[in-house]
Amino acid sequence: MLVHLRQYKHEEVQFDDNRTTGESQTEDSVNPESEEYFGEDLEELDVETWETVEHEGDPVQRRSVTMEGVTAVSVPEQPTDEDDPDLPGRTLQLRLGGGIEYLEQAEIVEIQDLSPEESEPEGKVPNEDEPQGKARMDDEP
Repeated sequence: MLVHLRQYKHEEVQFDDNRTTGESQTEDSVNPESEEYFGEDLEELDVETWETVEHEGDPVQRRSVTMEGVTAVSVPEQPTDEDDPDLPGRTLQLRLGGGIEYLEQAEIVEIQDLSPEESEPEGKVPNEDEPQGKARMDDEP
């Protein structure tokens, strides 16, 4: 299966020796243009990219994660010790061909079965138009 998730973490604050206490970080000082910082366009590099988004009024970081070859996805019934109630998402367990991987503070965006014709579904979801058993209508007077 192909699994697309979003993972969250607290925003990482970068300290600057030139700033005074209480001075806020500006977007330019924290996120300079990728070409200026790395010497080439960030899209040409194969790196993890976290973006800053707002969650309940606070800035948090989010990234998209896509994994292929996943055989099962589980969400623990109870939150784990690693789960942070101040962030969206929960710990997810992903079963891959060679083992199990855990992803903290993640939300499921989409899961696709890349080869649906290979497996038959075990159950059938009833169609609204199909009768769900025998019903007897009373004669009207």
